[in-house]
Amino acid sequence: MQGTVATFDGTTRTGTLLLDDGTELSFPAPAFDASGLRLLRLGQRVRVERDAAGEIVRVTLPTMD
Repeated sequence: MQGTVATFDGTTRTGTLLLDDGTELSFPAPAFDASGLRLLRLGQRVRVERDAAGEIVRVTLPTMD
């Protein structure tokens, strides 16, 4: 699933996304850390990966595998 970065705190490495349907979704620091990224910018498109329980486990750029 993809969304747009609405907020990002570089200190806590947490943030919120707006999904394409307008839903706001928060992501925890471990999901950002799993991406290997150094930062996110407001308005940036990202891809979200969830585990079987629906928890966000990774936030990456749409072009990354």
